[in-house]
Amino acid sequence: MSGVEFNSDLLAALRDAKHIAILTGAGVSAESGVPTFRDALTGLWAKYDPMQLATPEAYARDPETVSRWYDQRRLNVLKCKPNPAHIALATWQRECAQRGQAFTLITQNVDRLHQAAGSADVIEVHGSLIEWRCTRTMQVREYRGGAFPQYPMPSEHGGLLRPNVVWFGEPLPEEAAYAAEHAAGFCDVFISIGTSALVYPAAGYVHLAKSSGAVTAEINRDPTPATDIVDYSMLGLAGEIVPALLVSLNATTRPR
Repeated sequence: MSGVEFNSDLLAALRDAKHIAILTGAGVSAESGVPTFRDALTGLWAKYDPMQLATPEAYARDPETVSRWYDQRRLNVLKCKPNPAHIALATWQRECAQRGQAFTLITQNVDRLHQAAGSADVIEVHGSLIEWRCTRTMQVREYRGGAFPQYPMPSEHGGLLRPNVVWFGEPLPEEAAYAAEHAAGFCDVFISIGTSALVYPAAGYVHLAKSSGAVTAEINRDPTPATDIVDYSMLGLAGEIVPALLVSLNATTRPR
Protein backbone atom coordinates (compact mmCIF):
# COMPACT_ATOMS: atom_id res chain seq x y z
CA MET A 1 0.00 0.00 0.00
CA SER A 2 3.01 2.33 -0.10
CA GLY A 3 2.32 5.22 -2.44
CA VAL A 4 -1.45 4.94 -2.05
CA GLU A 5 -3.23 8.28 -2.30
CA PHE A 6 -5.96 9.13 0.17
CA ASN A 7 -8.72 11.66 -0.33
CA SER A 8 -7.39 15.09 0.61
CA ASP A 9 -10.67 16.07 2.28
CA LEU A 10 -10.47 13.00 4.55
CA LEU A 11 -6.88 13.83 5.45
CA ALA A 12 -7.88 17.42 6.20
CA ALA A 13 -10.75 16.26 8.40
CA LEU A 14 -8.42 13.95 10.33
CA ARG A 15 -5.78 16.65 10.63
CA ASP A 16 -8.22 19.23 11.98
CA ALA A 17 -10.39 16.94 14.12
CA LYS A 18 -10.62 17.59 17.82
CA HIS A 19 -11.80 14.03 18.41
CA ILE A 20 -11.19 10.93 16.28
CA ALA A 21 -13.08 7.71 17.05
CA ILE A 22 -12.08 4.32 15.65
CA LEU A 23 -14.10 1.10 15.71
CA THR A 24 -12.28 -2.16 14.96
CA GLY A 25 -13.67 -5.59 14.24
CA ALA A 26 -12.64 -9.14 13.50
CA GLY A 27 -11.03 -8.26 10.17
CA VAL A 28 -8.21 -6.50 12.01
CA SER A 29 -7.42 -9.48 14.24
CA ALA A 30 -7.79 -11.95 11.37
CA GLU A 31 -4.59 -10.51 9.94
CA SER A 32 -2.82 -11.67 13.11
CA GLY A 33 -4.12 -15.19 12.66
CA VAL A 34 -7.11 -14.91 14.99
CA PRO A 35 -10.04 -16.77 13.36
CA THR A 36 -13.17 -14.68 12.95
CA PHE A 37 -16.05 -15.84 15.11
CA ARG A 38 -18.02 -17.11 12.13
CA ASP A 39 -15.14 -19.11 10.64
CA ALA A 40 -15.90 -22.81 10.44
CA LEU A 41 -14.60 -24.71 13.44
CA THR A 42 -12.00 -27.36 12.77
CA GLY A 43 -10.62 -30.50 14.39
CA LEU A 44 -12.50 -31.70 17.45
CA TRP A 45 -14.78 -28.66 17.24
CA ALA A 46 -15.90 -29.18 13.63
CA LYS A 47 -19.27 -30.61 14.70
CA TYR A 48 -20.13 -27.54 16.80
CA ASP A 49 -21.85 -24.34 15.74
CA PRO A 50 -20.19 -21.35 17.45
CA MET A 51 -23.57 -19.61 17.50
CA GLN A 52 -24.79 -22.44 19.76
CA LEU A 53 -21.84 -22.22 22.14
CA ALA A 54 -21.89 -18.47 22.77
CA THR A 55 -25.02 -18.19 24.90
CA PRO A 56 -25.79 -18.21 28.62
CA GLU A 57 -28.15 -21.12 27.96
CA ALA A 58 -25.36 -23.19 26.42
CA TYR A 59 -23.14 -22.55 29.43
CA ALA A 60 -25.91 -23.46 31.86
CA ARG A 61 -26.64 -26.64 29.89
CA ASP A 62 -23.06 -27.75 29.26
CA PRO A 63 -20.48 -25.64 31.12
CA GLU A 64 -17.73 -28.17 30.45
CA THR A 65 -17.93 -27.95 26.66
CA VAL A 66 -18.42 -24.19 26.55
CA SER A 67 -15.56 -23.57 28.98
CA ARG A 68 -13.25 -25.91 27.11
CA TRP A 69 -13.99 -24.19 23.78
CA TYR A 70 -13.43 -20.70 25.16
CA ASP A 71 -10.26 -21.74 26.92
CA GLN A 72 -8.93 -23.12 23.64
CA ARG A 73 -9.75 -19.80 22.00
CA ARG A 74 -7.94 -18.00 24.84
CA LEU A 75 -4.84 -20.15 24.35
CA ASN A 76 -4.92 -19.59 20.58
CA VAL A 77 -5.20 -15.82 21.02
CA LEU A 78 -2.28 -15.72 23.44
CA LYS A 79 -0.07 -17.11 20.66
CA CYS A 80 -0.98 -14.28 18.28
CA LYS A 81 0.94 -11.04 17.85
CA PRO A 82 -0.23 -7.54 16.91
CA ASN A 83 -0.08 -6.80 13.19
CA PRO A 84 0.78 -3.51 11.44
CA ALA A 85 -2.80 -2.22 11.84
CA HIS A 86 -2.68 -2.69 15.63
CA ILE A 87 0.73 -1.03 15.79
CA ALA A 88 -0.30 1.89 13.57
CA LEU A 89 -3.39 2.56 15.68
CA ALA A 90 -1.31 2.59 18.87
CA THR A 91 1.15 4.99 17.24
CA TRP A 92 -1.69 7.17 15.98
CA GLN A 93 -3.14 7.39 19.47
CA ARG A 94 0.18 8.55 20.92
CA GLU A 95 0.66 11.11 18.17
CA CYS A 96 -2.85 12.47 18.69
CA ALA A 97 -2.10 12.90 22.40
CA GLN A 98 1.02 14.89 21.50
CA ARG A 99 -1.05 17.13 19.20
CA GLY A 100 -3.85 17.61 21.72
CA GLN A 101 -6.38 15.56 19.76
CA ALA A 102 -8.72 13.14 21.48
CA PHE A 103 -8.47 9.59 20.10
CA THR A 104 -10.95 6.91 21.15
CA LEU A 105 -10.39 3.29 20.18
CA ILE A 106 -13.47 1.06 20.36
CA THR A 107 -13.13 -2.64 19.56
CA GLN A 108 -15.45 -5.57 19.09
CA ASN A 109 -12.44 -7.87 19.37
CA VAL A 110 -11.86 -9.93 22.50
CA ASP A 111 -8.17 -10.74 22.03
CA ARG A 112 -6.39 -7.82 23.71
CA LEU A 113 -4.08 -7.37 20.69
CA HIS A 114 -4.67 -3.61 20.69
CA GLN A 115 -3.32 -3.42 24.22
CA ALA A 116 -0.41 -5.68 23.30
CA ALA A 117 0.47 -3.19 20.55
CA GLY A 118 0.47 -0.33 23.06
CA SER A 119 -3.01 1.18 22.74
CA ALA A 120 -4.39 2.65 25.95
CA ASP A 121 -7.91 2.99 27.32
CA VAL A 122 -9.37 0.62 24.72
CA ILE A 123 -13.15 0.33 24.94
CA GLU A 124 -13.95 -3.40 24.70
CA VAL A 125 -17.64 -3.57 23.89
CA HIS A 126 -17.65 -7.38 23.70
CA GLY A 127 -15.35 -8.07 26.65
CA SER A 128 -12.15 -10.13 26.55
CA LEU A 129 -11.19 -13.78 26.20
CA ILE A 130 -8.22 -13.14 28.47
CA GLU A 131 -10.53 -12.25 31.37
CA TRP A 132 -12.73 -14.75 33.19
CA ARG A 133 -15.48 -13.92 35.65
CA CYS A 134 -16.63 -15.71 38.78
CA THR A 135 -20.29 -16.63 38.41
CA ARG A 136 -20.77 -16.19 42.13
CA THR A 137 -19.05 -12.89 42.93
CA MET A 138 -18.77 -11.39 39.41
CA GLN A 139 -15.12 -10.63 40.14
CA VAL A 140 -12.95 -10.54 37.02
CA ARG A 141 -9.28 -11.36 36.53
CA GLU A 142 -6.90 -12.06 33.67
CA TYR A 143 -5.65 -15.56 32.93
CA ARG A 144 -2.54 -15.65 30.74
CA GLY A 145 -1.15 -19.02 31.75
CA GLY A 146 -1.67 -22.47 30.25
CA ALA A 147 -4.86 -24.45 29.88
CA PHE A 148 -7.17 -24.68 32.85
CA PRO A 149 -6.73 -27.98 34.74
CA GLN A 150 -10.45 -28.74 34.59
CA TYR A 151 -13.67 -27.62 32.90
CA PRO A 152 -15.59 -25.80 34.09
CA MET A 153 -12.92 -24.16 36.20
CA PRO A 154 -13.89 -23.39 39.82
CA SER A 155 -13.14 -19.86 40.98
CA GLU A 156 -11.34 -19.15 44.21
CA HIS A 157 -14.62 -17.78 45.57
CA GLY A 158 -16.66 -20.95 45.24
CA GLY A 159 -18.31 -20.22 41.92
CA LEU A 160 -17.41 -21.26 38.40
CA LEU A 161 -15.36 -19.25 35.91
CA ARG A 162 -16.90 -18.11 32.65
CA PRO A 163 -15.22 -16.04 29.93
CA ASN A 164 -15.77 -12.33 30.44
CA VAL A 165 -17.24 -11.89 26.98
CA VAL A 166 -20.66 -10.80 25.82
CA TRP A 167 -22.75 -13.79 24.79
CA PHE A 168 -25.75 -13.66 22.50
CA GLY A 169 -28.71 -12.45 24.50
CA GLU A 170 -26.57 -10.48 26.96
CA PRO A 171 -26.28 -6.67 27.10
CA LEU A 172 -23.02 -4.90 26.43
CA PRO A 173 -21.04 -3.88 29.53
CA GLU A 174 -22.76 -0.69 30.67
CA GLU A 175 -19.63 1.43 31.04
CA ALA A 176 -18.17 0.34 27.70
CA ALA A 177 -21.47 0.84 25.89
CA TYR A 178 -21.85 4.37 27.25
CA ALA A 179 -18.26 5.30 26.38
CA ALA A 180 -18.59 3.94 22.84
CA GLU A 181 -21.88 5.71 22.16
CA HIS A 182 -20.53 8.94 23.59
CA ALA A 183 -17.45 8.77 21.38
CA ALA A 184 -19.50 8.01 18.26
CA GLY A 185 -21.94 10.78 19.03
CA PHE A 186 -19.40 13.50 19.77
CA CYS A 187 -16.42 12.76 17.52
CA ASP A 188 -15.46 14.78 14.46
CA VAL A 189 -14.27 11.77 12.44
CA PHE A 190 -15.39 8.17 12.83
CA ILE A 191 -13.62 5.27 11.08
CA SER A 192 -14.83 1.68 11.04
CA ILE A 193 -11.98 -0.79 10.40
CA GLY A 194 -12.33 -4.50 9.67
CA THR A 195 -15.93 -4.82 10.77
CA SER A 196 -18.78 -6.65 9.07
CA ALA A 197 -21.19 -3.83 10.03
CA LEU A 198 -23.68 -6.58 10.88
CA VAL A 199 -23.40 -6.98 14.66
CA TYR A 200 -25.46 -4.50 16.65
CA PRO A 201 -25.31 -2.34 18.62
CA ALA A 202 -21.71 -1.74 17.44
CA ALA A 203 -22.83 -1.64 13.80
CA GLY A 204 -25.00 1.33 14.70
CA TYR A 205 -22.11 3.53 15.83
CA VAL A 206 -21.33 4.66 12.30
CA HIS A 207 -24.96 5.72 11.85
CA LEU A 208 -24.83 7.62 15.14
CA ALA A 209 -21.61 9.35 14.15
CA LYS A 210 -22.93 10.34 10.73
CA SER A 211 -26.24 11.62 12.11
CA SER A 212 -24.26 13.69 14.63
CA GLY A 213 -22.32 15.41 11.88
CA ALA A 214 -19.05 13.48 11.93
CA VAL A 215 -17.05 12.65 8.83
CA THR A 216 -17.29 8.87 8.44
CA ALA A 217 -15.01 6.35 6.76
CA GLU A 218 -14.63 2.61 6.41
CA ILE A 219 -11.57 0.40 5.90
CA ASN A 220 -12.46 -3.18 5.09
CA ARG A 221 -11.39 -6.02 2.81
CA ASP A 222 -14.89 -6.36 1.35
CA PRO A 223 -17.92 -4.07 1.01
CA THR A 224 -20.30 -4.06 3.97
CA PRO A 225 -23.75 -2.62 4.71
CA ALA A 226 -21.94 0.54 5.84
CA THR A 227 -20.07 1.04 2.56
CA ASP A 228 -22.85 3.09 0.96
CA ILE A 229 -23.41 5.06 4.16
CA VAL A 230 -19.93 6.35 4.97
CA ASP A 231 -18.34 9.38 3.33
CA TYR A 232 -15.18 7.48 2.39
CA SER A 233 -14.72 3.76 1.76
CA MET A 234 -11.27 2.19 1.42
CA LEU A 235 -11.23 -1.47 0.38
CA GLY A 236 -8.21 -3.53 1.37
CA LEU A 237 -6.37 -5.05 4.30
CA ALA A 238 -6.26 -3.01 7.49
CA GLY A 239 -2.61 -3.93 8.00
CA GLU A 240 -1.78 -2.19 4.74
CA ILE A 241 -4.21 0.71 4.65
CA VAL A 242 -4.02 1.98 8.25
CA PRO A 243 -0.20 2.39 8.33
CA ALA A 244 -0.30 4.06 4.89
CA LEU A 245 -3.07 6.39 6.06
CA LEU A 246 -1.02 7.39 9.09
CA VAL A 247 2.00 8.12 6.90
CA SER A 248 -0.10 10.28 4.57
CA LEU A 249 -1.71 12.06 7.51
CA ASN A 250 1.63 12.85 9.11
CA ALA A 251 2.86 14.25 5.80
CA THR A 252 0.01 16.80 5.85
CA THR A 253 -0.21 17.55 9.57
CA ARG A 254 0.47 21.13 10.43
CA PRO A 255 2.15 22.07 13.73
CA ARG A 256 -0.39 23.17 16.30
